[in-house]
Amino acid sequence: MTNSFYPPIRTLMGPGPSDVSPRVLEALSRPTIGHLDPAFIEMMDEVKELLQFAFQTENSLTLPVSAPGSAGMETVFANLLEAGDKVVTCQNGVFGGRMKENVERYGATAIMVEDEWGTPVDPDKVEQALKENPDAKVLGFVHAETSTGVRSDAEALCALASKYEVISIVDTVTSLAGIEVDVDGWGIDAAYSGTQKCLSCVPGLSPVSFSSRAADIVRNRKHRVQSWFLDLNLVMGYWGTDAKRSYHHTAPVNSLYALHEALVILKEEGLDQSWARHALNHQAFAAGIEQLGLSFIVAENYRLPQLNAVTIPEGIDEAAVRNQLLENYNLEIGAGLGSLAGKVWRIGLMGFASNRKNVLFCLSSLANVLTEMGANVDGQAANLAALDTYKRS
Repeated sequence: MTNSFYPPIRTLMGPGPSDVSPRVLEALSRPTIGHLDPAFIEMMDEVKELLQFAFQTENSLTLPVSAPGSAGMETVFANLLEAGDKVVTCQNGVFGGRMKENVERYGATAIMVEDEWGTPVDPDKVEQALKENPDAKVLGFVHAETSTGVRSDAEALCALASKYEVISIVDTVTSLAGIEVDVDGWGIDAAYSGTQKCLSCVPGLSPVSFSSRAADIVRNRKHRVQSWFLDLNLVMGYWGTDAKRSYHHTAPVNSLYALHEALVILKEEGLDQSWARHALNHQAFAAGIEQLGLSFIVAENYRLPQLNAVTIPEGIDEAAVRNQLLENYNLEIGAGLGSLAGKVWRIGLMGFASNRKNVLFCLSSLANVLTEMGANVDGQAANLAALDTYKRS
């Protein structure tokens, strides 16, 4: 006999999903209504307005795609690219590589600008690529690279896109609500994100936002979007501003309740306050990590406060540490990806999970496991270093 599934209670401090607020989980459990119900459509309008707040934009084409962050990425590329387009594509980690995959799958050409993993995208290299490719249509880059914990200068890169009159596509999956994202202020043409990172909502939705310039490209394509489901010319019949919405697909009703609540929580806290909270908890965590004798692969000025790539001590089995944390402490941290596999842990301080309790719990648990494995670390000193950071804040 197969019984009901009851998941263990974990503390999620990996690269996502992050811990979900009880308020969001409660919203998820509310009664399901029809996806064309007038009450639901009213809530959809509020979700759009709240997403505009989170992205800092007035873009009317701002909505959550009914699928995870990877589908948000694909929505952007599928709608803006056509065969033969040229895209200056920046890669300094795994997710820049996924941009390249999308560019090529839609018949476009990726002009690669590559930087060492753990370093930000180099604006000088980007400008050189734009100079050498005056027929480029798009500049694509990852704002917050989840595989390395590095932040690139989105404002400077978007300024280059504007200077060379190309469309900017920006991956904000890990940055939205954790660090500043200013779609209108920076002139971002298309941004995509995910709900399971710093928004601390359940996985399965992908917020996107398109400038009026990008929206015009979508509307005036030479050929139909290859994906029927992701074709915004069709989706906007459902998510548009007309009083009468046309059916496109059955929206994930309860997941949208959850996103609505997560965005309400963000607005209650305020964007500046959310960014400051993430920054403070990172500073405390970093003080503790360094007291343990560990380090970060990203230079301090470019670190993401919400995603920490921490080096592994010599002689320590990184997978065994993660397994022990999960089994003995119900604490999840992440492994390295790509060229960083086996070299770093990715430790998240995202959204609801970015708090003092989790910082101290992670430091002490990590210290305990490392001590059991023979490492010479002092968990008490690490916690005191973190607490001293809070005291001085």
